[in-house]
Amino acid sequence: MNINTNASPIACKINNVFIHVSDLKKSSEWYCNLLGIPFIEDRIESPVFNIPLPSETGLTLDDHSFDPGFKLNPSDHVLFNFFVEDIDEAYDFIVGKQITITKEIERIGDFAYFNFSDLDGNILMICNN
Repeated sequence: MNINTNASPIACKINNVFIHVSDLKKSSEWYCNLLGIPFIEDRIESPVFNIPLPSETGLTLDDHSFDPGFKLNPSDHVLFNFFVEDIDEAYDFIVGKQITITKEIERIGDFAYFNFSDLDGNILMICNN
């Protein structure tokens, strides 16, 4: 399905999100745990791990093991967001896992979100819209 309305050869879709990590196995386990996906250590092989998401947009962790000059600089601003229907339930879930909250829940009408960080300090968001 081509939904481009202009002459651009670039599709109007996000194909994959890359997150740079320092320890591929630890981060893979952390993200799988966060998303409720079974963690199968045998499937983790440097330099990247594609988290098996049931969505069109992929999520790839990358440890840059084949790039000796790479220096990890965790993002201090939101990289992307995960969708939830119940923001309070998601907040309690994150707090219960002792994950660092970097911005408390903010509510703007029916829209609500909060930010948290992964093992490397990358900032992620959870929102209900």
